[in-house]
Amino acid sequence: MSIRVLVGADTEKADETTVRGHTGAMALRWYSVVVDSSDPHALARWWGETLSWPVVYESDDEAVIAPAFAEGLEGTIPREQLPQGIVFVPVPEGKAVKNRLHIDLVPAPDDSHQDAVDGLVARGASLADVGQGDVPWVVLADPEGNEFCVLTPRE
Repeated sequence: MSIRVLVGADTEKADETTVRGHTGAMALRWYSVVVDSSDPHALARWWGETLSWPVVYESDDEAVIAPAFAEGLEGTIPREQLPQGIVFVPVPEGKAVKNRLHIDLVPAPDDSHQDAVDGLVARGASLADVGQGDVPWVVLADPEGNEFCVLTPRE
């Protein structure tokens, strides 16, 4: 059995690709990442500043950030070609365990890794120990405790 993944924005014209010996047509696409939060508006602003992404939508139930270059694209290109954003939604419970999925950030090639880490900590991130040991990256947690990594600069 093999899975055939449709590659391309227009699934009717997309190429089929076989993945790991499984068959079946799949036309799924990544839509967004959703982050549970006690204060979605504040956390969206924090991540927006971290990534230099604007808050593109806010309501009582969510706040959304997206890459700055995406502003003004809606309606000009097919929806499936728009860049994915990060959606922050309110939840009543606090974070209880280590994230099973996290974001890796990387400074620009000419920027200092330590300066990037120090800047994030100055803005409310904290050092996190998730059992990573002696590694070249730094694990931090955002103001609500969501872990992420800051890798060393690279292209």
